[in-house]
Amino acid sequence: MHAIVIREPGEPDVLEWTEVPDPQPAAGEILIDVAASAVNRADVMQRMGFYPPPSGASEYPGLEASGRISALGEGVTGWRVGDEVCALLAGGGYAERVAVPAGQVLPVPKGVSLVEAAALPEVVCTVWSNVFMLGGLGAGETFLVHGGGSGIGTMAIQLARANGATVACTVGSAEKAARVRELGAEIVVNYRDEDFVASGPFDVILDNMGAKYLARNVEALAPDGRLMVIGLQGGTRAELDMGALLGKRARIHGTGLRSRPLDQKSEIVAAVREHVWPLIESGDVRPVVDRTLPVAEAAEAHRVLESSGHIGKILLTM
Repeated sequence: MHAIVIREPGEPDVLEWTEVPDPQPAAGEILIDVAASAVNRADVMQRMGFYPPPSGASEYPGLEASGRISALGEGVTGWRVGDEVCALLAGGGYAERVAVPAGQVLPVPKGVSLVEAAALPEVVCTVWSNVFMLGGLGAGETFLVHGGGSGIGTMAIQLARANGATVACTVGSAEKAARVRELGAEIVVNYRDEDFVASGPFDVILDNMGAKYLARNVEALAPDGRLMVIGLQGGTRAELDMGALLGKRARIHGTGLRSRPLDQKSEIVAAVREHVWPLIESGDVRPVVDRTLPVAEAAEAHRVLESSGHIGKILLTM
């Protein structure tokens, strides 16, 4: 098969579409002929040499994919060759084929195309596991997501709205502000000239910035608030006012998805199928796709992502 390999850590041009060995499904795995994958910030970090794949995972980038099942590993039940699926991956999505544990595979939702489905697994599993399973966001609460125009942001806005929360987000442009309002954001803060703390307090905050926003995130939390930190774009070290945290009885969760044990990923995927797939199939929640590029143009897709001019997901087609 062909896959995108990272020749060496560096700029987008180190991504190379080349011939590599075919994967084989191990016991409990499913082999997928990939139709499309999607670009995530983690892929950029891996390309730059800062985020290696977990032990045993594919060395090729790509944390989600959609396609058709071409083979079943020993012991796999409930699936058939030819089924159209999408999957949460620890790596390997930028390739013509990928082997994935059966517990991380989902059917393509009704009403979503096979290519569009590649935009779902990583963002939906990230949002559901953090905002709802860990953060416990409930109807009537107030939710803030940073980077509302991103793939994570556009999905978080829709899921929080669909579950009865008041939704706020930060964006960096008027165009993104208009789009996130269409998705259901009621409070929109342009981080270039406004402070999101003034729009709080928030019961749950989903944060991809880390150190840069830590103090203000804590300040913006409501009593008993929950801060879910899923990214470190703003650095890894910051000073924390423990008095402020204790005074609000607040909680900070630092979480990741890629390196979780298989049983935890399977639990998250099962919860997504139960709670999120019906919302997608009813049309209440939809994948937001900024553009689609051939996988051989992965370098250009990374440049678009790093420029932060996109809204929603950038897809790579085989």
